[in-house]
Amino acid sequence: EVQLVESGGGLVQAGGSLRLSCAASGFTFGDYTIGWFRQTPGKEREGVSCISTSDGSRYYADSVKGRFTISSDNAKNTVYLQMNSMKPEDTAVYYCAAVRGVLVIYADEYDYWGQGTQVTVSS
Repeated sequence: EVQLVESGGGLVQAGGSLRLSCAASGFTFGDYTIGWFRQTPGKEREGVSCISTSDGSRYYADSVKGRFTISSDNAKNTVYLQMNSMKPEDTAVYYCAAVRGVLVIYADEYDYWGQGTQVTVSS
């Protein structure tokens, strides 16, 4: 059974940091791209960042470039999203997702999803 479990969300003040984790199981981790998405009520799910676990290539949305860092620990089947210099507009439910193969950031391309973790940034 494929599982993606996010953790690390919470409440942080503007300018602060959080690290999200996405623990994966049930598939060959090194064959997949893992992405982080976020969603607020009434808005479409936004692609934040993704990483290819096979070659380490990464993508960042312009809105988080220079502030967020995605990384992968293939020995632990876990992907991290380090979020620094956080802003109130980063407030959302953050989801990790997995897709086999190439680096993509379109939510519709992803096959497996976690349950999400709430991130709230206070001003």
